[in-house]
Amino acid sequence: NAGRAMILVGACAGLGVHTGAMAAASDVLPHHSLVRVALVLSLGAALSLGITRFAYGLLLPPMRDDLGWSYALAGAMNTGNAAGYLIGALLTPLLLRRWHPGSVMVWGALVASVLMAVSGFFTDTSVWLAQRLAAGVASALVFITGGLLAARLGAADPRRAGWLIGLYYGGTGLGITVSALVVPVAIDAAAGRAHPWAYAWGALAVACFALAAALRWAVNRLAEPLMPAAGGARPAAMAHVPLRRFGFIVAGYGMFGVGYIGYMTFIVALLREQGLEQGRIMGFYALLGVAVMASPRLWAGLLDRYRDGRPQAFLNALLGLATLAPALTSAAPVVLASGLLFGAVFLSVVASTTAWVRHNLPPSQWAGGIGAFTIVFAGGQIVGPSAVGWIADGPGGLVRGFVVSALALWLGTALALRQRALVDNHRVILVDEPERPRQR
Repeated sequence: NAGRAMILVGACAGLGVHTGAMAAASDVLPHHSLVRVALVLSLGAALSLGITRFAYGLLLPPMRDDLGWSYALAGAMNTGNAAGYLIGALLTPLLLRRWHPGSVMVWGALVASVLMAVSGFFTDTSVWLAQRLAAGVASALVFITGGLLAARLGAADPRRAGWLIGLYYGGTGLGITVSALVVPVAIDAAAGRAHPWAYAWGALAVACFALAAALRWAVNRLAEPLMPAAGGARPAAMAHVPLRRFGFIVAGYGMFGVGYIGYMTFIVALLREQGLEQGRIMGFYALLGVAVMASPRLWAGLLDRYRDGRPQAFLNALLGLATLAPALTSAAPVVLASGLLFGAVFLSVVASTTAWVRHNLPPSQWAGGIGAFTIVFAGGQIVGPSAVGWIADGPGGLVRGFVVSALALWLGTALALRQRALVDNHRVILVDEPERPRQR
């Protein structure tokens, strides 16, 4: 809905990005063009998350076999990627003070594509850690600025704002599905050669360059009202955000970061250990991506109805079930259900924090609230892969690691359930002052 667009618009203001001209965008781009541009912008989510981050899970098993990595080291690669994402998120406001969001997005996409292209030329562990860190920085620049541009499109057509922004975030699923289709073909084509996984990274890089070219087209289509001069506005003063009033839901979101990234990093490795055929594994991963593309429409009513922590708690609980299921059985129907459920839910947990901020904080605190969620989430993503990998190297293997991931998600459920709404019958309770008693 339009409120979700305005959350990101509020974040734009907190970053010092112009928002006053957004409403004029509909005068420049007709409605059908807004949808077309949103679809092309979604390729940024496909590139930055669907491929640059999540394709690693597909390539982890052959790389681990070839290079002799432990699970802890394999997990550390995604820990480095998550750390890079946090660095990129902190750099984005500084870059947006000087350059247009579209320019930052395109250059970030090009850098990410180059980093993907050079991946196949190295086998040294330290180089790979540096590559995953740098790729995390570049993917953050793409994903965050793409979200800002999607919000501007949504503000141009408030009645379809949720649809336009949902199109953007659904692009993550497209990247996941493309990766599942490209990786096995590239590895099979390189059979018999040294390091066949390297050819898969090259094929993914070709896909990334194609997506970057399409993004450049989309950015060029965004006329001046959507692309105001950089540096022309002073950053808005960010109101104080008292974390003590919503610490439970922020902590629950951090546990989501710990739990979900373990699944996305190691699910392919787990299914391979369980003896699932390669074709079925890739089909599973492709369908997970399809479920991600469908997810924006599934939970909108839940996020709009409740103002407390129940939506996040419910979604974390579902993710815990999806994570535990493949650890308990390798039965094909259960594994498929796990992937579909996980794909249909995990991005909606991100959306639940956006909805909570909109429901409970005044606009002056939106940017600060979103920033608090983002930092804690990034911390969870940094801890999760290495922790699961370290556990998987011990007794119980990956199965025990997935159990721990599920427990982390359910701990997030318990924390989110303790979060009360900061509003009462549409009356905003001041979050930086004690609540005044009602008059009888």
